[in-house]
Amino acid sequence: MGDRTDPSALRWLIGHELRAAREQAGHTQTAAARVLDCTHAKINYLEQGKNQQRPDEVVRLLRSYGADPGDVERLSSLASAADRGTWWAPFADVVPDWLRTFVGLEGLATASFAYEPLLLHGLLQTRAYATALLADALRVPVVDVDRVVDLRLARQQRLHDPARPLRYEAVIEETILDRLVGGEAVMAEQLDHLLALTAQDNVVIRVMPLAVAVHDGLDGEFTLLDFDAARSIGYVEFQDGAVYVQDPDRIGGYRTAAGRLRAAALPEDASIEVIRARRAALGP
Repeated sequence: MGDRTDPSALRWLIGHELRAAREQAGHTQTAAARVLDCTHAKINYLEQGKNQQRPDEVVRLLRSYGADPGDVERLSSLASAADRGTWWAPFADVVPDWLRTFVGLEGLATASFAYEPLLLHGLLQTRAYATALLADALRVPVVDVDRVVDLRLARQQRLHDPARPLRYEAVIEETILDRLVGGEAVMAEQLDHLLALTAQDNVVIRVMPLAVAVHDGLDGEFTLLDFDAARSIGYVEFQDGAVYVQDPDRIGGYRTAAGRLRAAALPEDASIEVIRARRAALGP
């Protein structure tokens, strides 16, 4: 399935944790600069992930902050990761700046939870469904649709990676199953695809029934990404941009919301039956 290493995403993760550790210790960037005998600007770039963080620099900074030895070792190991090419480089011209970090983080994640109120999440879409969504989209020029869809399908390969599959869970609104994106034939194929995905041990899809009138997802879609060697990240996308949620307390709030959505939605088996019934209604 190919290596999903993304140096820019790794730098972003490391920078986020360096900044959080510094702020927790009550140190300024100027004080941090004295530890490395460098400029204030360099510390700023390291924390933004604009510069490569050397393992020895990470160790010196974290030790000066009084960080836990386990965190020092974990982040030093991240900084030592091979600086290989970004896996999505062939699609760079069709990935907007605000999405690049997420695509990189998604490739590095070990688990993902997504709540979607209106449309199927990108990791669940078939080529025909995705094409139908983008064919007349304001954000995607017609000439770029095929390549944007190709990128979306390439991202999905993490679900099928035999060595390191992404553990993926989605809660989708029941109304999504009734939205005939692309027409009946396209939606029939899409529902077949969902049923095939639910047969995989690493994929869980739960349906939020219309009968549940009020729940924690009414504020909008969100995604949580978990990593082996970095802290979790939240992601909220809007029309022409996105917000990355990094504060541990806010992440805790999103994780609580995810648990409540999971509990309010139909169980896995019942969700599969709902999808299967919608598929049967579309005919052979």
